[in-house]
Amino acid sequence: MTTHYNTFIHRSSYPCLAQDLYDFHARPGALQRLLPPWENTTVISSDEGITPGSRARVKLHTGPLSLNFEALHVEEKPGQMFRDVQEKGPFAHWSHTHIFHDSGGKTILEDRIEYGLYGHLFIPALIKQQIENKLTRLFRHRQQILTHDIAVHGKYSRKPLNILVTGAGGMLGRRLLPFLTTGGHRVWRLVRRRPCSNKNEIFWDPEKNYLQAVDLPPLDAVIHLAGEPIGLNCWNEERKNRVLTSRTAGTELLSRTLAELNNPPSVLLSASAVGYYGDCGHNPVDENCNPGEDFIAQVCHRWEKSTLSAQQAGIRTVLMRIGVTLSPKGGALKRILSTAPFGFMRHFGSGRQYISWICEDDLLAAMLHAMTTPALEGPVNMAAPRAVTNGELMRVLSTVTGRPLLLPMPGRLFEIMYGQMAREVILSGCRVSTKKLEKTGFVFNWPTIEPALGYLLGKEQKEP
Repeated sequence: MTTHYNTFIHRSSYPCLAQDLYDFHARPGALQRLLPPWENTTVISSDEGITPGSRARVKLHTGPLSLNFEALHVEEKPGQMFRDVQEKGPFAHWSHTHIFHDSGGKTILEDRIEYGLYGHLFIPALIKQQIENKLTRLFRHRQQILTHDIAVHGKYSRKPLNILVTGAGGMLGRRLLPFLTTGGHRVWRLVRRRPCSNKNEIFWDPEKNYLQAVDLPPLDAVIHLAGEPIGLNCWNEERKNRVLTSRTAGTELLSRTLAELNNPPSVLLSASAVGYYGDCGHNPVDENCNPGEDFIAQVCHRWEKSTLSAQQAGIRTVLMRIGVTLSPKGGALKRILSTAPFGFMRHFGSGRQYISWICEDDLLAAMLHAMTTPALEGPVNMAAPRAVTNGELMRVLSTVTGRPLLLPMPGRLFEIMYGQMAREVILSGCRVSTKKLEKTGFVFNWPTIEPALGYLLGKEQKEP
């Protein structure tokens, strides 16, 4: 019986040496980093590296279906190629060979896939075309993210750093860790469960004021992201108290512990939010402005003050006032997409409230910039340079996805459903300046909303 295989080839070019590009693929987190943000794919397990015998297992979600895909690395020539094959999955045959060629100061990466389909004689050509269209979309995204990361790490990751991260299990943390490890950095995580010693995990319990300094490795930098989610449910006094104490108690404990180390890290990046400024209407604000008076503003103000021990110990402290982080994996964008399968509300409330947003990959790059830029200290707005109104966001989402705009959602209805949370999160506005970040040399890759959403949702491919 003759076996029928299809061959798909994608070639892409990168401004680096073949060995550097190969090393990126060989580092922990490469698989997670290269997954398209719009794909509903979960990495179940992945051995570190690409040496023969290592395995990766992912779950592919297609509509209501979930499919397991297990890959085995079977061959490698360091700096030149590696190959993985399907051990278990939806294909009758799957073999993916990555080939790296140096070419006049650049690298050509050839992704060569041989695949076979069950019942290929009875499968229409349209199915094969759909598979190859999906693969083309996937590898174009990989080219974008690799080109972005090569440029960012080439600028900021000239030596490997020891970095401690809190909140690594959150939406942003799950994207941050593979971004750092594929750049060659060594990352440790603070966790609130029993730690896995072989995964660089360290136990802490902010509620019980527990973090043993002796457990910490020598550190160059700390990125503190931990905190109770704010905008998921109605607020009551108990929830508001958890939101506040999850930020202040953990930050105070971490700052005090770092300050008492014999060799403290040189820099602490501590999360805050543009909510620090409260509802600003159309008025632009910068880092010199006072905090607002509402609940979120006061939480951010006290959150930032909780880093005082680190600042007094001479640790350069960057207070990251983060905008609405756009990611289809979580946060506001995921909620909007998941609740609008047939179309988007034309706007929420008046639709004129400003949203200071940032593409998740620009935020990761901004963190690395802040970590390695000694001139940057104190509060820093981390948001795209051009804020958009709520109405503009919904219009662009409609354009990018092809879903229609529907009737607006009255603000009063949001207030009935969500109360104070609606007034402070959904119906208020903030328009921040990013001049402080940009004056230290940071360049946004996605400064405007439509290209950013096209990139995140796989609807538009920007040439690297």
